[in-house]
Order: sequence, then C-alpha cells, then structure tokens
Amino acid sequence: MSQTNRFLLAGVMGWPVMHSRSPLMHNYWFEQHNLPGTYVPLAVEPEGLAAALLALAPLGYAGCNLTIPHKQKAMSIVDEVDDVAKAIGAISCVVVRGDGSLFGTNNDWHGFIGSLKQEQPGWRADQGPVTVIGGGGGSRAICYGLLQEGVKELRLVNRTQAHAEEIAKDFGGPITVFPWEARQEVLDGVAMAVNTTSQGMLGKPPLDLSLDLLPQSALAADIIYIPLETPFLAAARERSNRTFNGVGMLLHQGRPAWKMWFGVEPIVTPELRKRMEHSIAAQ
Repeated sequence: MSQTNRFLLAGVMGWPVMHSRSPLMHNYWFEQHNLPGTYVPLAVEPEGLAAALLALAPLGYAGCNLTIPHKQKAMSIVDEVDDVAKAIGAISCVVVRGDGSLFGTNNDWHGFIGSLKQEQPGWRADQGPVTVIGGGGGSRAICYGLLQEGVKELRLVNRTQAHAEEIAKDFGGPITVFPWEARQEVLDGVAMAVNTTSQGMLGKPPLDLSLDLLPQSALAADIIYIPLETPFLAAARERSNRTFNGVGMLLHQGRPAWKMWFGVEPIVTPELRKRMEHSIAAQ
C-alpha cells in the first residue's frame, strides 16, 4: 500500500478504556500485514472528547474507534456523519480524511453480521423470526444489520418499552415491539435470540429470561464478550442450542475500519480469535 513510508496510527477512545481488547486485535493486524504502526487506547474523559477528536489530524492519526460513553456525543463533533450512523444513532468509527476533516460511521452492525456469517455459515435471513432483547445502542446496531440482511420478522423486547418503540419507529420494517412481561413468549418459534443488554456482563446480574420456549434449533447470541460465556449462553448451550458470543462482533467491526483507515481489509483468523479469547479468559 502507499502509506508504508509513514508510521500508521489509530486508537480507541473511551472512559474507561484500558479494559478494551481492541489494541490486541489491531496490533495483530499491523504485524500480520507487516505495516509500521500501532493502535493505542486513548483514555478521554467526556468533557475532553471534542479536543481529542480535533487533535487526531494534527497528530497524524488515520482515525479511531469510539466506545462508551462517546458514541452519541461524537455525532455533533465530527464534520460528517453517514446515513448508517444517523440511523443507528451513534458513531463507532471516525476517519480522518486527507483534508483533515472527520467522518463518522458505525461498524457495529458489520461486526454482528460478519460474526454471525462466519460462525454460522448456514444462516439465512428467511429461516424464521428473530428476537432481539434490549433497546440501547447495541440493539439498534443489531436491528439495523438484521433488517439489512432481510429478516422478515423481528421481535423486539426491552425493559423500558418506550426505547424499543423508538427503534421500531425509526427503522420501520417488520419490527414488532413486545412488553417485558412477554419476554419468554417471544422466544417461541424463533430462529435466533440475541441479547444486546448488559445483563450477564462481568459484575452485572444475569439476564432474567427463561428459555423454555426457545426452540432447540434456534441460535442464541450475546454481544457481551466478558465473560466469554454469559449465563444466557450457558443456559442455551445446556439445552443444546448453538451459541456465539460478542468476540466475533468485536473482531469483525474492525475490518471495515481498517479498509477506511489504511486501505487494507484484514482477515479474522482462528489464531486472532484464540489470542483474544485467551486474553479475556486470563483476566
């Protein structure tokens, strides 16, 4: 590529951010492609976000990823936000253009769909209904991706029903919102159930959900990757459901970022996934 005459820089902005496994992934790709560069954690407090983003260009960064709590606020700071980020309501990736201006997009949906297709190559959008649990930013990204793939029936349930209704209103399409009290019933007959809430994350209580009505043929997915197996996924596995966690989503959302930053589209290899899982399990 044409950029090998300079040191390539990118990073992830968040607060806190030192727990992020993104540097491990991106620096693996620098090594794999024999490129001079590094990807670093950028601990940026909310009040310093604008200054940090505006410093990317003069410091020579190609761009950055954004994580909690910066994904929404950044939309009003960058110079341009694409239609995908507008629809999802958050930016996960910032690109520094040649003129120094900042472009924002959201690759989280690429991450989920890429992970789904790699881990379950036989998956098809017309296999049956999909239930999505949660109404936050992760839910919006997953719903957007599933609709892009052509899912015909999407059942959305969230503890705060108004948040789910807002997603259905914004996206349109085949989304039906159900009350939290119906969270068991909406698993009946589905081809896949996806947890997008933080319930089951390390230090959080498990997702309050019985899987009695979940078909054994259904996929069970969780966007959480710490721990590698949430109580939701463990319960599904014990019922012989196929499962996958959020590691693949993290890996696959990085690929389009690299394409925009460096003109290279890296591969998610079994070795990289093994490194990520080992790092998470060892904490």
